[in-house]
Amino acid sequence: MNILDRFVEYARISTNSNEYSESAPSTSKQLVLCELLEKQLKEAGLSDVRSDGRGYVYAKLPANSTRRFPKIGFIAHVDTSPDMSDENIKPQVVEYKGGDITLNEELGIKMTVADFPNLKNYVNEHLVVTDGTTLLGADDKAGVAEIMDAVIRIKESGVEHGDIMVGFTPDEEIGRGADLFDVAGFGADFAYTVDGGALGEIEYENFNAASAVLNIKGVSIHPGSAKNKMINALTVAREIDTLVPAWERPEHTEKYEGFFHLNNMSGGVEEARMKYIIRDHDRAKFEEKKVRMQRIVDYVNQKYGRELITCTIIDTYYNMRELVETSPHIVDRAYNAMKACGVEPVIIPIRGGTDGARLSYMGLLCPNICTGGENFHGKFEFVSVERMEKISDIIIKMLTTE
Repeated sequence: MNILDRFVEYARISTNSNEYSESAPSTSKQLVLCELLEKQLKEAGLSDVRSDGRGYVYAKLPANSTRRFPKIGFIAHVDTSPDMSDENIKPQVVEYKGGDITLNEELGIKMTVADFPNLKNYVNEHLVVTDGTTLLGADDKAGVAEIMDAVIRIKESGVEHGDIMVGFTPDEEIGRGADLFDVAGFGADFAYTVDGGALGEIEYENFNAASAVLNIKGVSIHPGSAKNKMINALTVAREIDTLVPAWERPEHTEKYEGFFHLNNMSGGVEEARMKYIIRDHDRAKFEEKKVRMQRIVDYVNQKYGRELITCTIIDTYYNMRELVETSPHIVDRAYNAMKACGVEPVIIPIRGGTDGARLSYMGLLCPNICTGGENFHGKFEFVSVERMEKISDIIIKMLTTE
């Protein structure tokens, strides 16, 4: 099976995670892909293939050499973002010659160069795209396909290598991918997630992350007799959001700039709920942002003379840079492999997080490399076949170099 066929097979399986579910995995449909991966790993002849029934799949390709190779792991997640449906995905392969791409002629959906100028970098490549009604799932099924392709190619070629560990996780998109990961049982000296974007990207620093959930209790009175009595919870919510600095919102930040992001809001006059995510690469600025959020809540409560709002702030993950940079050889291995494969490495910060961030704090240093996809989490998502093939080559180089 070539890498394109492998990716398309995985992409067609619905695996949205669900942040409101308390089960593990958060959706049972993720297990369908896990079962397929377990079956394929066994058929490929890997050892120690196991699935824990909670969405984690592990396997090992034992060393075939007496040379001193490190024990290296590669990890990708099977779930797709709940931001958009992945039911009935219909991947299409476009031989891209430039210009706009019609995703769905019937619905008039196009991916335009005006909106996505990075398309100019993919002329004469084969792009897997959606039909404009779902996401594609390249985040992170491209990573899953690339790992599977590379490890099976290594086994079939007989090239010398050390112990190779493979891990697939659920629920990364909702921040739970590392929750139940068996670091000790995995057995790697270090690992890499394959969960990035454009070809060449290497990432070993990410946001510090927290969530802030605000519950607002209003006072509901018939609007005909509400004067000096009603407190509209939605109005209070709107007031809170005006106190969050506008210049520290995602749409006004880039690179190392952190932000507050109002992720969702619901409710009515009687009560409302707001959920923010708080992000910053700098740990001190991250802590300041959490304090600022609480101060906003305290200010509004004081203004109304009562505790209308309760605020629960929970840390989600931390910047792995402070751990990974103590072992620079891990990043160097990815950097040198890309150079050897004719790819110019680009080391950039992740404006988000990966399983690797949490795994690093669990004792498994785990930077991130690219998948070759772009426009994740939406209907304009795409991945290049040629770049998936190149990433498979890079993984092989990383695993077959002492």
